[in-house]
Amino acid sequence: MIQIRELQKHGNNTHRKATTISFCLNFIYLLDIANGVSIQFCGNATYTPDSRYARNLDDAMSSLLKTNSGYGFYNISKGEAGPDTANVISLCRGDVNLGTCQSCLNDSIVRLRQDCPNQTEAFIYYEYCLLRYSNATILGNYDKDNSVEFFSYSIQNSSNTVGLSWVLSPLLADLRRKAADGGSLLKFATGNTSLSNSSRIYALVQCTPDLSTQQCNDCLENIISKIPEYIRIGGRRVTLFCSIRYELYRFYDETPVIPPPPSGKHTTHASKTQRIAIIIPAIFATIVIAFVMFMIWRRKETFTGELKTEIMDISIVEALHYDFHTIRAATNDFSENKKLGQGGFGSVYKGELPNGQAIAVKRLLRESRQGELEFKNEVLLVAKLQHRNLVRLIGFTLEGTERLLIYEFVANASLDKYIFDPSKRLLLDWATRYKIIGGVARGLLYLHEDSRLRIIHRDLKAANVLLDSNMDSKIADFGMARLFNHEEIEGNTNRIVGTFGYMSPEYALYGQFSVKSDVFSFGVLLLEIVSGQRNQRFRNEQGIEGLLTCAWKCLQDGTVSSMIDPTLKENLGSFPELIRTIHIGLLCVQNNVVDRPIMAEVVHMLKTASLVLPTPSEPAFFMHASVAAQRPYPIQYNNFGNDKGSQISVNDATVTHIVPR
Repeated sequence: MIQIRELQKHGNNTHRKATTISFCLNFIYLLDIANGVSIQFCGNATYTPDSRYARNLDDAMSSLLKTNSGYGFYNISKGEAGPDTANVISLCRGDVNLGTCQSCLNDSIVRLRQDCPNQTEAFIYYEYCLLRYSNATILGNYDKDNSVEFFSYSIQNSSNTVGLSWVLSPLLADLRRKAADGGSLLKFATGNTSLSNSSRIYALVQCTPDLSTQQCNDCLENIISKIPEYIRIGGRRVTLFCSIRYELYRFYDETPVIPPPPSGKHTTHASKTQRIAIIIPAIFATIVIAFVMFMIWRRKETFTGELKTEIMDISIVEALHYDFHTIRAATNDFSENKKLGQGGFGSVYKGELPNGQAIAVKRLLRESRQGELEFKNEVLLVAKLQHRNLVRLIGFTLEGTERLLIYEFVANASLDKYIFDPSKRLLLDWATRYKIIGGVARGLLYLHEDSRLRIIHRDLKAANVLLDSNMDSKIADFGMARLFNHEEIEGNTNRIVGTFGYMSPEYALYGQFSVKSDVFSFGVLLLEIVSGQRNQRFRNEQGIEGLLTCAWKCLQDGTVSSMIDPTLKENLGSFPELIRTIHIGLLCVQNNVVDRPIMAEVVHMLKTASLVLPTPSEPAFFMHASVAAQRPYPIQYNNFGNDKGSQISVNDATVTHIVPR
């Protein structure tokens, strides 16, 4: 038995609930999600990635969204009868619309395939949908699988237990009968009734529509009978085939699901001439629309085909795609009051999906070819990256000229909004800054060593480190990242991308990049966090000079304290750790690539205060405009409209110009 506590939000109030779950499978997860309770388990039996079952499961998942019964029930089987058959079902709550249903199903597919990567059986229950797959038959197996049950109740007692019990039982009995009689497409019912204290109680029941009337009735009757004698103010019980929920507030949409349009004859009183006048323009409009839709479809299919080939998991690519109209509605048509910021390749907006999940949407510039490459790169990486210190990419939209990237919403924006702001910087004491440094270091270590492929970010900077509500750091923006096999250690490019000031000299001058390029950027970022100043605009008693130059000189002169953010000097106890952190930063920005540590060594240095640090050699000093003349080919530094550093791209036909920002 596992007992947990979770938070469920209702309006402006938060109710703490106690949940007890009983199940015997291998893994059980309870997830905190924006739209309520989530229950998940993975089975014991496993399969290999190249097995027939794996291929059948991929095929089934990618085709699942096309099997809607019209009422939110999805059912598909792939493969010949036997242990390699992949059986998948999904059921949306009967009151949700199609957009919410498919959004929930998309999230379910991605989450279940990531958390149960090689289990032959898995199940997830969200607020608005459930998803289950197995190599055993699902439909028709009610008698075999009906013992699996999850339940949760509010820890708060009703002030009128007798009254609540008195009215709840007949309400649920009535809804049970209505759901059981619902037919073969939808077995769902909602209702409410008055309590003696003038408040109301609301309830919802649902069965999977494959159950017979008797099976649905039995399933619901069984879980209703198990409601505790001392009724709480809210609760739910969930099995693989049916569920109930009741609350003292309306938690469902009373608008019924819209059924498929009925078939039948359509009559008109228009004359023959009027009909012709209507038909001809309609045919022409249909042809034009069909042509436009074909071109959009062909572009989308080309893009998703490339993704499927590179990701090798079709179901994830399909599940990540969101309808443009859903995202436009989520951002209030990309209104200015939803705008979070402007980047080099487009604007970022805050939004909310129909299921209540907060998101950040990057709308890439339509005319930017570089944005097209960034778009594809981010989507390719999403299936490969899962780490607490990396921002999660939820999905993408590709429709016409619109290219949208949809991320989890991170509450406290980016690090540069704090560390370079004189007032907000006061909110970052040394303990918080050190936690941020450690989080970025662990995120880079995952990219370089622990993910399935070695990934070099190539644009690590303060603007690309986001802070969540707990001020934990998350690395963002993988549009410039490059993937390698773990046997590969470096690469070369003629297209230099990144941010001036954070780029290592071997990359800026010769296009050579490796994990040590990211280490260099991390070192610059670390020194910025300690000093509270930008790397190109560091101020000290001698005026303005490069941050790396100043740090090196201060270390040589024994005056390192002069470059520490004055707001940190009040806590003398942290002074040795501050000096040590600057030392580590200088080790990361050494001019010679070989002299720089790898991220595993950096993480060890940050965690182990007793470790003796090597003496850093001379760093790569801040590069002035004259650096362009040292390059084997010309480059152009482009201004993309913000002041955090210059984006760089190759231009083999032009004279080099540097435009600061």
